[in-house]
Amino acid sequence: MSTSPFDLPNPQGAAPTDRRVLKSNGRVADISLKGLVQTERFVAPEPWMVICPTAELTQPFGRFARGERQLCFGAVFQVLEETPDWVFGYADYDGYVGYLPRDAVAPQFLTPTHRVAAPSYWASTPKLKDGYTTQPMPIGAQVAVATTHQDHCTWAEVDFPASDPDNSGGAVYMPMAQLMPLDRPATDLVAEAERYLGAPYMWGGNSSFGIDCSGLVQAACRACGVVCPGDSDQQAVGLGEALADDAPLMRGDFLFWKGHVAIVVGDGRILHANAHHMAVAYEVMEQAIARIAVSDGPVTVRRRVNIA
Repeated sequence: MSTSPFDLPNPQGAAPTDRRVLKSNGRVADISLKGLVQTERFVAPEPWMVICPTAELTQPFGRFARGERQLCFGAVFQVLEETPDWVFGYADYDGYVGYLPRDAVAPQFLTPTHRVAAPSYWASTPKLKDGYTTQPMPIGAQVAVATTHQDHCTWAEVDFPASDPDNSGGAVYMPMAQLMPLDRPATDLVAEAERYLGAPYMWGGNSSFGIDCSGLVQAACRACGVVCPGDSDQQAVGLGEALADDAPLMRGDFLFWKGHVAIVVGDGRILHANAHHMAVAYEVMEQAIARIAVSDGPVTVRRRVNIA
């Protein structure tokens, strides 16, 4: 039994061994692991909501915490344990396990209706020239739009969740032109990845503020309604289907190396978030394969996701 569709292979009926998907920290464990792991108590997860532009999902290492992935505003985090400073649990979308800062999430979950599809911001009033307070919002965030207002443009009124039981929540406002409805998934993986062109490379990043190779692949898949694991090694075994070595490559296919992934553009180029450019950038595919082979070896697998 696996608790995530993206766990690396384990014996049938065994608990996951990959800590990224093992929903337990030794004190608490997800109720789905009952009988599979030892823990002080089993608990049912509670869906909370990320309420800041980005939140670092970390794993503790001694006195330090190392960021592993990011969650953007509106993401659902299934909480298993709460302390004054941290919550422990897993991302609802891909099952990635870790800790988030307590002030980055709220126990009230609002169902998102739209995704941020261009660099945007939220404002304290729906007025274009009102001197409002703004907060940058990255591509990839998800918001719950309640209604709209007109002032030079269409403004979306975005519900903001209560951050504690005594807080009734509120609303912020975003330009509607920078949002896309979640009930109409995209159909072009490359076009969705291209929204992040020029975004800075950041290991473990998942937003237009900073993103890595697997984060870019996940962002493109998620916009197209495809569930995708968080890290490239998970994607290499759990995303779509493997292609034969001699199969012609198509737009939207994925090339994997040890520790890296890129998206095939379809015109002799790839698109990837990479440390060579320190950004999301195009690169001639054959030149990139030769360059990467020097440090990371050859392409290990090619995969394809079929968009309905």
